[in-house]
Amino acid sequence: MPIEQLKDVVDYGVIGLLIFLSFITFAYAIERVLFFRSVKLSDYSHKLALEIDLSKRLATIASIGSNAPYIGLLGTVLAIILTFYIIGDQQDTIDPGEIMKHLALALKATAAGLVVAIPATVLYNALLTKVDTLLSKWEIMQDQK
Repeated sequence: MPIEQLKDVVDYGVIGLLIFLSFITFAYAIERVLFFRSVKLSDYSHKLALEIDLSKRLATIASIGSNAPYIGLLGTVLAIILTFYIIGDQQDTIDPGEIMKHLALALKATAAGLVVAIPATVLYNALLTKVDTLLSKWEIMQDQK
């Protein structure tokens, strides 16, 4: 497989994975928001049962938020390795502009990882706050009984 094709596989594989993880994050966040709106606290007699239902899928969102930058960084490192290989493979003069172009494009994977991680982390924190609020409301309800 030629090196340029390998570079495309690395780029599209990492970016594709990050796009997929972004869709999962937003799908789970939407599902959680809809669940939070429809949950009836009075249906729960045990706090742990409520907590289990409220926190479903939050660990996945947190994992995506914390690991997306590493996936992006992996793509960047692989692309830089491939760029150095291309540089070393050139027999004639090395074009500095071409090197800079390859290195700049290698950084797009890290940027994509951050673009996925930042919203995932914000969503996770917002959803976790809502879980804490609902649990507090449940405890108030229990104290009033």
